[in-house]
Amino acid sequence: GDAIAWFSPEPRAVLSHPGMHVSRSLRASMRGFTTSIDADFPAVLAGCADPARPHGWITDTYVDVYLALAERGVAHSVEVWRDGELVGGLIAVEVGGLVCADSKFRRVTDASKAAVARLSAEVFGQPDGEQRLIDAQWPTDHLVSLGFQPWPRARYLRSLRRLRTLPPALTPSS
Repeated sequence: GDAIAWFSPEPRAVLSHPGMHVSRSLRASMRGFTTSIDADFPAVLAGCADPARPHGWITDTYVDVYLALAERGVAHSVEVWRDGELVGGLIAVEVGGLVCADSKFRRVTDASKAAVARLSAEVFGQPDGEQRLIDAQWPTDHLVSLGFQPWPRARYLRSLRRLRTLPPALTPSS
């Protein structure tokens, strides 16, 4: 049906301070991009939900819920632009000091990595950044190459109590 599932994988992919590893080649590629936060949440959500993408899983119900969460300031987007065109991005939910990156997309090489890099800079650039986490659920080889680490479920769940007490880090930018 249209139920929205929550997965609790063992282990979880977690990025902690100091954040994402940005390789020299990615840094060079990122010079061609500009990034923003919450500048066009609906467009990023549509990019993530594009039914032409392989293994699409984002349903209409999911879209409706995420649009409502964005209106409440709980769901956020990171946009990646090249020459004024949206070329990639990600969507995430933020609760206190925990940011759950849920989906990302790219239309050009490195655009989704640039979105993760911007998210990492925002989250871990806070004065209390060393206390924050970014969760990406599944520890794939790709995420591990960016600096995400596999955390046992018990460790992850223990961290949630502390993370809930922190103020949000993400604020809209142009």
